[in-house]
Amino acid sequence: MLRRPARAALIDLDGTLLDTAPDLAAAVNAMLAELGRTELPAQTVAAYVGKGADVLVHRALSGALDGRIDDAQFSRAKDAFYRHYRRVNGDAAQVYPGITVALDAMRARGLKLACVTNKPREFTLALLERASLTPFFDAVVSGDDATHKKPHAAPLLEACRLMAVDIADAVMIGDSENDLLAARAAGCPAILVEGGYNEGRPVAELAADAIVPSLAEAVPLLAP
Repeated sequence: MLRRPARAALIDLDGTLLDTAPDLAAAVNAMLAELGRTELPAQTVAAYVGKGADVLVHRALSGALDGRIDDAQFSRAKDAFYRHYRRVNGDAAQVYPGITVALDAMRARGLKLACVTNKPREFTLALLERASLTPFFDAVVSGDDATHKKPHAAPLLEACRLMAVDIADAVMIGDSENDLLAARAAGCPAILVEGGYNEGRPVAELAADAIVPSLAEAVPLLAP
């Protein structure tokens, strides 16, 4: 149980609600092929996920988590990635087991729900709709909806503003250090789920308020 009952849950998308790595890997590798570059294993692409599409492009082309490519190369690569991801977004992505039951249980407890992700809005809305998850959320804040992306507090604060909930009454649920740092910056608790995308590191290494195997196990921690 958290220090105080939550009124809202701010839930990450990639690696928390859905396994999107297959589609992201397909789009990244189509981009790389178009640019005459060697394809990457899906596991490598998954380790690059978390800080938004633009950072993913930089990482895939540079081969490093903190890598950057020049502006001209980035512009061409970003155009290719967005074009290919529009084509495959949702094709192989899978909603994790028990997600809809967990979201139903949260709503039954009176919680407001927001999806808070660094994924660009055009991909976020299309993916939630295709996965039949849109009706669960009172608000959606994507990577281009706030002044900064996670790990900045801005997306979490924007979600709470949209739902008319104080950030102190919310909890962030995600799968990575990005989500934890955003929660700490915003001033709310963070629950992390195992098995998502944390740049290749296990979330067990992180000092979250709770670490659970899946979203379903987070439900009893939120509110009676």
